[in-house]
Amino acid sequence: MKKIISSLFILFFVGACLVSCLGDLDTMPLDNNQLVNEQVYKTKDGYTGVLAKCYASLILTGQKGGDGGDGDLEGANEGYSGYVRLLFYLQEMSTDNFLMPSSSNGLRKCLNLQWDASNASVITWTYQRLYMSIAYCNELLRECTEGKLQGRGLWDEMKDEYLDYRAEARLIRAYCYSMLCDLYGGVPYVDEHTGVKEIPVQYTRKQIFDFAESELLAIESELKAPGANEYGRVDRVADWFLLSRMYLNAESWINENRYQDAYTYAKKVITDGHYQLASDYREIFLADNNTCKEIIWPLVQDGLRAQSSAGTNFYVKAFVNGPMDELYRTGVGSRGWGNVRAKTTLVDAFDADDVVFDTDDTWGNGKKDKRAQFMTALPNQVKETWDVNLDMTSTFTCGFGYIKWRNVTKNDQLCASGDAYTSIDFPLFRMGDAYLMAAEAILRGASGGTKEEALGYVNEIRERAYMSGKYAKDGVRSDVSGKITLDELSLDFILSERQKELASELVRRTDLIRFGKFTKGNNWDWKNGARLGEDVDDKYKLFPIPESELTNNPALQQNDGYK
Repeated sequence: MKKIISSLFILFFVGACLVSCLGDLDTMPLDNNQLVNEQVYKTKDGYTGVLAKCYASLILTGQKGGDGGDGDLEGANEGYSGYVRLLFYLQEMSTDNFLMPSSSNGLRKCLNLQWDASNASVITWTYQRLYMSIAYCNELLRECTEGKLQGRGLWDEMKDEYLDYRAEARLIRAYCYSMLCDLYGGVPYVDEHTGVKEIPVQYTRKQIFDFAESELLAIESELKAPGANEYGRVDRVADWFLLSRMYLNAESWINENRYQDAYTYAKKVITDGHYQLASDYREIFLADNNTCKEIIWPLVQDGLRAQSSAGTNFYVKAFVNGPMDELYRTGVGSRGWGNVRAKTTLVDAFDADDVVFDTDDTWGNGKKDKRAQFMTALPNQVKETWDVNLDMTSTFTCGFGYIKWRNVTKNDQLCASGDAYTSIDFPLFRMGDAYLMAAEAILRGASGGTKEEALGYVNEIRERAYMSGKYAKDGVRSDVSGKITLDELSLDFILSERQKELASELVRRTDLIRFGKFTKGNNWDWKNGARLGEDVDDKYKLFPIPESELTNNPALQQNDGYK
């Protein structure tokens, strides 16, 4: 089933060695440590385990699982510091999508867009975790060479696979650099050739972009063909998808119009045919989504063998409270934390009739748009995220819950791993996003694509959301198609559609910046600390380089506005 999980067990007995080599994570590469070499690289399984760690560093938090200590990031709260959970705070909570009123670890600063270089630990931990993943990839690339395999007597066993391992590590590293480019701009550059004592040089934002792009172009033919890799590992389609996402954002990141390239690679993803839109949108976010053909790159999580309070465990427990399990099967019993609620702007993106939760129709089969997955049925629950005094509140019923993540199977049953931790794989890349990227690139001027083609992509997404036409099935409402006309299609419509399709999937901040609607002229609950939101300085389009990194490397230049 989720094969890559088993490879993590190979790594547990040497986990402490690998973590110790990371030191204080001052963007330095893993030490080429002989102890690690002897323990890890004497077998093929050792190499597989390190590759698994490259993947797992984006979903898990440490060596023991279940927040059991021995976390990857020294000094960080293990539950808070998982990559997917951290990105939620930076990419979703700072936008018009979600609210989590906690003040710990800088969360309120992220919610209010009032962070600086020292007041939000989650910004620092995101930076460190991305570099930690880069360090694991660099470690594998240093050790997984023909010469070292020959010297260790593993060449005959690995000669047909080692280039696959290298290509996958390079893609993961390129992804991490693309996210550093997005979040922080110009950052230090570290690769497998960087010396242990060498102070990394800070690249410009364009240099970071160009490096990630060059890596993705170089490995395209080296990655396995679409669908040829085992589940949980990337293939050529993931490469195309990431290139399309980078090119779509190139104008806002590096002032270059690359929409033609964005369209070209998004269309390659769509027309290849191996990955396809799921027939039911809701099944993408369930505990058996490993069977879903829509997910191009899943971050694999398992309730028994890959436990964490980050990842999708956060996406279920933080989004529900205990009483909600009495209204529908959350898949976590009464373990909900009652933290995250939808902002009014996300709720208002949908038709009001679709928002209401019906206790007799817990999957929303009677809704027009099946993406409108909210909890509105708790006692005294209101849409507004403020109390009667118009103040910020931790009261969970001030605001609607968002319930598209459920730790159950498509048959509404608990999976074999139980309800203590979730088994939902996080869809880091999926086909629905590729359709919307292609349509947006066309509207932004990509040649070769027509507005009619863009309309077709958008209507395919909407027809699936409304489960009409070819997506209709017995027992589910399908009388409203959801299709729009050519006159209704615009960039603003696509931005709204991306919010409905991709809410909580860690792209909203990036989208709003690309559309020029993040810092000014578009407000939402608690932006700049105001109940109805206020404009903020444009410096917030980038996060600051963490203060600890500036201390460790005085040559680093801080982003404008944070000095």
